Amino acid sequence: MHLDFNNMMSDVIGPEHGITEQELKELESLSAKYAKDLKEERARGALPFLELPYDKGMVAEILEAAASFKGKFKNLVIVGIGGSALGNIAIHTALNHPFHNILDDKGRNNFPRIFVLDNVDPERFSGLMSILKPEDTLFNFITKSGTTVETISQFLIITKLLREKLGGRYKEHIVTTTDAEKGTLRAITNREGFKSFVIPSGVGGRYSVLTPVGLFSAAMSGVDIVRLLEGASFMNTACQSFDLWNNPALMSSALYFLSYAKKSKNILIMMPYSSQLSGAADWFCQLWAESLGKRLSLNKEVIHTGSTPVRAVGVVDQHSQLQLYMEGPYDKVVTFWAVKQFKNTFFVPDKDTIDKDISYLSGHSLNYIMSAEFEGTRLALAEQKRPNCTVLLEDISAFSLGKLFYFYELQTVYAGKFFNINTFDQPGVEAGKINALAMLGKSDYAERNKEISIKLQGTIKRYFI
Repeated sequence: MHLDFNNMMSDVIGPEHGITEQELKELESLSAKYAKDLKEERARGALPFLELPYDKGMVAEILEAAASFKGKFKNLVIVGIGGSALGNIAIHTALNHPFHNILDDKGRNNFPRIFVLDNVDPERFSGLMSILKPEDTLFNFITKSGTTVETISQFLIITKLLREKLGGRYKEHIVTTTDAEKGTLRAITNREGFKSFVIPSGVGGRYSVLTPVGLFSAAMSGVDIVRLLEGASFMNTACQSFDLWNNPALMSSALYFLSYAKKSKNILIMMPYSSQLSGAADWFCQLWAESLGKRLSLNKEVIHTGSTPVRAVGVVDQHSQLQLYMEGPYDKVVTFWAVKQFKNTFFVPDKDTIDKDISYLSGHSLNYIMSAEFEGTRLALAEQKRPNCTVLLEDISAFSLGKLFYFYELQTVYAGKFFNINTFDQPGVEAGKINALAMLGKSDYAERNKEISIKLQGTIKRYFI
């Protein structure tokens, strides 16, 4: 994996929008301090998600379970939301056949089809449940708290359906992934005897892709989870230096911070030139937004900080979003993910078989066309003084994806230090959850429910047409 940030520097795009070497040098001592602080935090166990690549017991348990389920189910449904879903989607989009669920059993090597229920949309829920046979389906319910409204509501519906269709055997069709001790789902799991996995203590949802949250479904579909964790371990080793110029995660976070704080770039575009990495870009957007979008600093000052992440996909979004990036406000940084080697190659037919005005395409591979589109786009942005950087991946493999996950998790932790915020809470999300729980009638929030009712009634009187 290679980080190219030339097009973010002032000598390429000018000092108004580009970062100077002096600005980076001024961060060197602070960066070194943050790297040392992180090492000390890890030593005392404060950042357990960074140690996941070395948890051999976890891997052994997952592989044993996946082997025991092999061939027994045609479908695996992951029921979770946010960090309990996006990592799963990222892995399957990147590493499985693009049309995995359409392949027959032989084409999937008897691995199950993979579905993710990450919303309570009744039409989507109904649509999926109407095409799945309960006797052919394994359900994996994922919630760290064990009380996530969306997941638990679907859990109650699905388990009722399974009991009606399968009787006492319904328990064989359920796997839970939750806290080791706390939460309603853990209590139910212990009482019913469901097969379950533990989300390690101190690992938040958006940092849980390398726990059973993401690894179980990966193993169930044939992804090499050992290699995935080896990629993460490799990236950990590559990011040990206290020197800003020799630690890619530290440098990347510093570049994003300076772009935001010094150059007013408050939108961060993540644009993989690969449809397979679109899910990983969505995973990144949650990681970045939920970790860094904060009202308060660590000093309890109101700062309302954080750049807004946006997912785009090359070359698709050259035909939808790029116009804005090229000629709209100078408020964006574009990060490209480019792939050096795809698994497949297809060539445009010989020029004698196509019209003259498009004969220039003759002999070119789709791979090279995508590469030309990428190179042309990043050059065009730089020529318009639009900052952009590139993460170049050797290929799309379990090893490369493990590196990518770990790189951005580590980068986000460093960014939180630069922004001086708590990277691991999400009070804004909790406020919305509390309102929903109140409206649903949870007794703990009866007073809040009354307040909401009054406010909604007032809104209707003023604005209803």
